Amino acid sequence: MTPEKKNQRRLRNLALLSLLLLLVGGTFAFQAFNQRAINDRLRENTPGGRVHDYYNRDSENKDVFVENYGNVPLMARIRLSEFMEKRATGDTDFTPIVNGTIRDQVNTWTVMRPSETNLNTRVGDSAAFNTYANLTFGWTRSGQDAPWFMPTFNRDNQDLMTASAGHARDWLTSTATDGVTDGATHPGDGTDAYWSSGDSFDNSGPVWPGEEVSHDAAQNLQQDRAPMTISQWAALPNNLKVGNFWVIDHQTGWAYWANQLQAGETTSYLLDAAQMTAAADSIPGEYYYGIHVDGQLISPDRISDFLAVDPDYTHHADLSDFLTAVQNGSIDNNWGNPGPDDNVQPDQINFSIMAPGTIFTMAGEQYRYLENQGGGNHLIIRNGVFGASFNNQVDRINNWYTSLDPTVQAMVQPVAGHFVTGEVDWSSLTFDGPGERWIPNNLHDFPEVETDISQVDSSGSPRAFALSLADVTRLSGTGRAFPNHVGRIEGGPNHGFWWLRTPSTSLDHSLRILGGQPNDPSNGVISMGPRAAAAAGGARPALIVHQ
Repeated sequence: MTPEKKNQRRLRNLALLSLLLLLVGGTFAFQAFNQRAINDRLRENTPGGRVHDYYNRDSENKDVFVENYGNVPLMARIRLSEFMEKRATGDTDFTPIVNGTIRDQVNTWTVMRPSETNLNTRVGDSAAFNTYANLTFGWTRSGQDAPWFMPTFNRDNQDLMTASAGHARDWLTSTATDGVTDGATHPGDGTDAYWSSGDSFDNSGPVWPGEEVSHDAAQNLQQDRAPMTISQWAALPNNLKVGNFWVIDHQTGWAYWANQLQAGETTSYLLDAAQMTAAADSIPGEYYYGIHVDGQLISPDRISDFLAVDPDYTHHADLSDFLTAVQNGSIDNNWGNPGPDDNVQPDQINFSIMAPGTIFTMAGEQYRYLENQGGGNHLIIRNGVFGASFNNQVDRINNWYTSLDPTVQAMVQPVAGHFVTGEVDWSSLTFDGPGERWIPNNLHDFPEVETDISQVDSSGSPRAFALSLADVTRLSGTGRAFPNHVGRIEGGPNHGFWWLRTPSTSLDHSLRILGGQPNDPSNGVISMGPRAAAAAGGARPALIVHQ
């Protein structure tokens, strides 16, 4: 091959190599500009609620409740008023049982106002009805959790018409007060349990006011507790003050739903029946009896509407706090009690309304409220630790107890003189979360440890004590004294560890709750340490007090 041909071949190969490199480079070179997406929504927040009134005068069933058919939360209240008049045989005119009330003027009817302590006993002018009519508040049926209803077809939130069924008469449909005129606006005959799971109704036509659609029966919310007066509400533990139940301001007669009614939810029954008594049935001649239902619904930002001055009655002093609690979804743990740093005497504290985890200061010592043990007994724990090893914590706790204010000592209940603690190595425990070493889930493998529960023991003596592993386990979790790891940390400046009374099977070790700063991932976990250790923690005494 001549030198000239060699050069030509070399140039050709270089050209091919360059082309190949271009092809290879073109395979990996990449550009992707403007990959874009959008996520959005257009939503109209539409409030909408309807008062339901199902009534049957033959069976005396009367169901009153509120439905939220909108897509935003509501707050609701209802007020009942009653009217009754009698006419003896041969008389021309009826006589009302409450002077000044007039049958066809419902604004003169008597507001149903119950006793402060008993919904079934009316007071004031309303007391005249105790003889003749019994009202059944709330809803309970053995083996059933909540009734069923037919959702409203009328979803016009400017329409003040109620969903009245059976013999119930909507006031906008008819203002008749003759005891016979129909005025229903909703399907059903007003009898008890008319609707059940699987029922539906086609409103084509329409048959009843509202949309021409078909609805399936839906279920009311289960009541958390029976309806009560606002004074009875005030006596509930603070963590139970918001929920699915009715609270009646006995001073004004207004009944308030004690929770925000979320979109698609329907309250439990305020009223389940209105039954005439034997005294009414024995009236010589005839009588007329009627109940007027007045419902009012607001968005949660308008609680001032419910606090507006009532022209005839005075709102209960706790109503503002009640409405604020419903608006916020909870009430302050110290509501009805002094603040956490207010140093007070025991008789200034109401333990029965304290929520688990409440911090309070009593006779110079700060405590954390753990639980209501029933019978007037309450478990509390010091909110700080003092230096002690596991080996001498009993002596140190006893010394602390003897230094307590006598008024506190007088409240302390007896516990066992010696606890049967069992023992367990923390490495043998398995845990549920969230987080590390939170709640042991296998205490059943260690029966003595599992059953070591702090409680009153009349055969023992009043004293302070350390909590057990079983105590910490049952007191930990949402809504409990230790809702999270941080809740277990003692309240002193050093956030030291604190000993439990449960020993470990590991030689010279015992169980404890680690301290640490709130942002430390090891804080509040169940751990163990040398029994002689006292430098970074110590004893955290508990008491059972009686009030």
